[in-house]
Amino acid sequence: MSVHWSEPLANAPRLSIIVPVLNEASTIQECLTALLPLWRCGVEIVIVDGGSEDDTVALALPLADRVLASERDRARQMNHGARESRGEHLVFLHADTRLPNRADLAIEGALKDTGGWGRFDVDIERGFALAGLVGWSMNRRSRMTGIATGDQAMFMTREAFEIVGGFPDQPLMEDIAMSRHLHRLSAPTCLAQRVTTSARRWQQNGPLRTIAKMWWLRLRYGFGASPGTLAGDYTDVR
Repeated sequence: MSVHWSEPLANAPRLSIIVPVLNEASTIQECLTALLPLWRCGVEIVIVDGGSEDDTVALALPLADRVLASERDRARQMNHGARESRGEHLVFLHADTRLPNRADLAIEGALKDTGGWGRFDVDIERGFALAGLVGWSMNRRSRMTGIATGDQAMFMTREAFEIVGGFPDQPLMEDIAMSRHLHRLSAPTCLAQRVTTSARRWQQNGPLRTIAKMWWLRLRYGFGASPGTLAGDYTDVR
């Protein structure tokens, strides 16, 4: 999907945080409370709801600059949030992922040097025995391949986002596809500072089963399976 932006507005924020959500009433207040220090520093917070049937929107309204409605699809939600945001730099954050302290300064420093894009290392909450190993392997794989996942809080300049045309309009693996497009511009900046993401995905279906399923989906995607086909075999508990 091609997306276009107007020129940056005067006095626009340096950074916009875009959070795609769907039925996140149980997590959205914790998510936005954690972002309050950045909000008070002038960071723009944009929530993009994909049609929640719970109280997500009502709970988010007092704690964000904007709460937008969008078609239900993470890539479309993130593109819509980027189009409606005002920041020079963009970060895409899952509702169950927490940024490190003063993440805005880390992002600004990274993008000042490269002008491109990057991501954080990730820690998974210790909700299961293999959490540390899974997090380590995600970070290691990302550094080796230059591919970032949504759990790692991908960030980029608005210019880079516009050049590649936003997230590809696909229902799964949009983060992998976006990484590949951005990699044509530059290698990612891999920040050692860590975001913390929820273990609920692994807890819901069991860590070993979840790991095996994700690797199987990635393998099929690498060999050309369509994201639409893969999405039918994937259930995200978030």
